[in-house]
Amino acid sequence: MSRIGKLPVEFAADINVSTNGNVITFAKGKNSVDLDTRGHVTFALEGTTLTFNTLSDSREHRAFWGTYRALALNIVTGLTTGYIKKLEINGVGYRAAAQDKVLKLQLGFSHDINYELPEGIEAGVEKNVITLSGHDKQLLGQVAAEIRSFRPPEPYKGKGVKYIEEHIVRKAGKTSKK
Repeated sequence: MSRIGKLPVEFAADINVSTNGNVITFAKGKNSVDLDTRGHVTFALEGTTLTFNTLSDSREHRAFWGTYRALALNIVTGLTTGYIKKLEINGVGYRAAAQDKVLKLQLGFSHDINYELPEGIEAGVEKNVITLSGHDKQLLGQVAAEIRSFRPPEPYKGKGVKYIEEHIVRKAGKTSKK
């Protein structure tokens, strides 16, 4: 039995939850997120509580049970408090600037990188830290991974773009012969 799937998803009264067949729609203000269960689980909406159940006792249906419950909780958390990812830029001459929906990065290439931020993601830059925020956890993680992939940190000097909590394992450089 799924320990995650058994737990109900509680949400605040200001979040509007509606169902249409296999699709659950969560809305708060101008933000709206759909969760399509694709018929893998059954769900029940009672007031401000959403519960999930399996279709059968098969291994696959039990896995979907916990997965869709976790996805629903992530959507509710994103709409109430939001998510934040921070990236740190290390390197001489490496810079970032946020202008409207474009993140301008100077990462040691012969050209600047103008990264167009998707709808629902906001960026702020303070010194060498890029702060990304949004209500969609999956989209926020994808954007952070794409920005990091422009110049991943290298193991010798640690230059590049890394997550704030990421630890770079350093390698020893060349040693002179004595």
